Amino acid sequence: MASIGGPVSVASLIEAALEDPDHDGAVRWQAITLLQQRGDLETFTAARRLCAGETEAERMLGVDILGRLGFTDRSLPVLRFLAAAEDDPMVLYSVLIAFGHMRDRRALPSVIELSEHPDAGVRYGAAYALPNIVGRPPDPAGLDALRRLTSDPDEDVADWACLGMTLLGSR
Repeated sequence: MASIGGPVSVASLIEAALEDPDHDGAVRWQAITLLQQRGDLETFTAARRLCAGETEAERMLGVDILGRLGFTDRSLPVLRFLAAAEDDPMVLYSVLIAFGHMRDRRALPSVIELSEHPDAGVRYGAAYALPNIVGRPPDPAGLDALRRLTSDPDEDVADWACLGMTLLGSR
C-alpha cells in the first residue's frame, strides 16, 4: 500500500479497506493499521464520517479505525452513540472491540447494556470489552455483567467471559 511518491492518502486507504469484501481481510486490516499509525486529525475526521455512513461496511470501518487511533475523548461519544443507535450486530461487535481497546471506563454503561443483546457475536464483544474497562477495583455492575456472561448459552461467549474473570482475579 505504500506508494513511490510518498505516503498514501487517507482517502486511498479508506477506499482500499472498503474494497476488501472480507471483514478480516488482509488488505482491509493493513489499511486500517496504516490509518491508525497516522494518528492525526484528518484520519479521525474521516473515521468519524464513516461511522455515520449509509452502509454497515462504512460504519464498521469507521469504528475499527477509531478503536486504536487515539483521540479517545473525541471517539468515545461517537462509539457510545453507535452502541445505542446501531442495529447491525457486526457493527455493534466492532464497537465493543473498540471499547475494549480504548480501556476507558466511560464505555461501561454501553457495554453492560449490550452484554444482554440477543446476538451471540455482540455478547462476545461485550465479554471481550468488560475486563478491559471495569477498572481497578472492578465496577460492581460491570463485574456482574461479566459474571453473567460466564453462563452464556454460547460457549465462545462463556469461555471469553471466564477468561476475563480470571484476568480480573475474580470468580
